[in-house]
Amino acid sequence: MKKHPPTQELLLLQLRAKANRARFSENPYPGEVIIVGLDESGENLVQLYAIMAQNEKNRNRVLSVEDGRLFTEAADPNKVEDPSLIIYNAMLEEDDQTDRTAVVSNGHQTGDVASGIFRGMGFAPMLREWKYEPDSPNFTPRITAASSWLGGGAMLIDMSLLRKSVFSDACDRHFYEFDNVGRGFGYCFHTYFGDGKPLPPFHGEPYLVPLLGGADDIAKAYWEVLNVDNRVSLAVKFIPNKGPSAITVINKYKKV
Repeated sequence: MKKHPPTQELLLLQLRAKANRARFSENPYPGEVIIVGLDESGENLVQLYAIMAQNEKNRNRVLSVEDGRLFTEAADPNKVEDPSLIIYNAMLEEDDQTDRTAVVSNGHQTGDVASGIFRGMGFAPMLREWKYEPDSPNFTPRITAASSWLGGGAMLIDMSLLRKSVFSDACDRHFYEFDNVGRGFGYCFHTYFGDGKPLPPFHGEPYLVPLLGGADDIAKAYWEVLNVDNRVSLAVKFIPNKGPSAITVINKYKKV
């Protein structure tokens, strides 16, 4: 099949995505990162999840895969003090004969969202019972995304940011829905906008970034731009319309 040159509009989007990725690489501490989009072939929905940490307690983690489930584990179980906010399912998948949905998040909300979608309760309603994490003084936002293949090959991407209100202990809930995304593009958001005391939470909309090459290429590209001292783990999942998904994992630390 003859390949047509990209349109001017597509070239501008590619330049914007590349510039956004460059700005992302300058952030010393984005915290936990989620990127969801479509690979260059258009055959696979893509999910990327990355973990960063600034202290030994939170760095004591690896990402592991079992039966298509991505989850965090302690690298050294003897060093775990409180597992409640650092041990959880990061990626889960549900599918039936017509639809397939993969969920990725930075906390225990992953399971609720995955099961809720397939009980017909939807993405946003399942997150209205959740709020930001109780880790004062940072009050880390909860970030969640769902990537779905629907009947007939249509796609749907849902994203959510649950952030502490600037006025009180209330929760600001932000929801985004994308019916489509271009080949080789993804939407990115993360828990923090950089370093600080307390850490500044992410604000604004998810932004476009490139997703070029295969799963290994994408994993390597984003692992290399994460701060070397703070990066902990990263995973990239390719989700085809039909057939099994595949997950690539990079861990800084080894499980004891």
